[in-house]
Amino acid sequence: MSNDSNSVVVRVEGLRKRYGDLEALRGITFEIKAGEVFGLLGPNGAGKTTTIEILEGLRQPDGGTVTVCGMDPGREQTALKERIGAQLQATVLPDKIRVEEALALFAGFYQKPASIEMLLERFGLAEKRRAFFEKLSGGQKQRLALALAMVNNPELVLLDEPTVGLDAQLRRDIYALIEGFREERRTTLLTTHYIEEAERLCDRVAIIDHGQVIALGTPRELVLHSGKGTRIEVSLATPVSPDRLKQLDAVVDCLEVDGKYFLHAQPTAVAVAALVRFLEAEGNALLDLHIARPTLEDVFLEMTGRRMED
Repeated sequence: MSNDSNSVVVRVEGLRKRYGDLEALRGITFEIKAGEVFGLLGPNGAGKTTTIEILEGLRQPDGGTVTVCGMDPGREQTALKERIGAQLQATVLPDKIRVEEALALFAGFYQKPASIEMLLERFGLAEKRRAFFEKLSGGQKQRLALALAMVNNPELVLLDEPTVGLDAQLRRDIYALIEGFREERRTTLLTTHYIEEAERLCDRVAIIDHGQVIALGTPRELVLHSGKGTRIEVSLATPVSPDRLKQLDAVVDCLEVDGKYFLHAQPTAVAVAALVRFLEAEGNALLDLHIARPTLEDVFLEMTGRRMED
């Protein structure tokens, strides 16, 4: 496993993929350096899973170039599988296979597998070693999926929506495991549509939408470069044109999404005071107001005019 932080483990240039009339990827470009946790952040259908499947060699691109661990995934899949581990959105195993049997089966596919005992301990599955797959909880199945991705001690780990469908506590458990990958300087590519997940786990993020990269950088860089200050979410009794709210003191921008107004303001106190005066003059009522620090959601909203989950 390489510890050279300057080396590029994944290089994607102008990647394109079409399914009939649907252009799933429209010239995606990014690179991942050794040891970093890199996130592909975007809504469902943005092209995240297609990208990961091409990197694994499961799909052939229609255009562009891809290099993973110095190899072409489409042409050198057999050699590449020894160096990468992957967790797909859905891990399907026979209902009656036991946890340790699944790990032993997958270990047999590789020349230098990791210790099954170590994997059972690391992923909290030691007490479930004899349990059938069908008897595992959702969180246990996800931990097993991660253990299977690590069975060959890979230098690159590809994780496709690793916490989807899990509750908050189980998500935190998975976060701790992924943070352990960073401590080992193991290169990790993570796809997610959870803003807080990308901000917590990722060293750098590519925000993708409709098959294109619309922003790339560290979470902090992307938030700071948006330059629109604090987000104020407002619900009003009577609809108002966003353009009118945009004219208020200290309001940098305003978008209306599904009847809720998103004001970006700096300084916040001046904007809130101006909003209250405006509503009083209009005879309008403030139903709800929430002030939050800027997030990657704001970057996505700013660049697309809609929220991530839409």
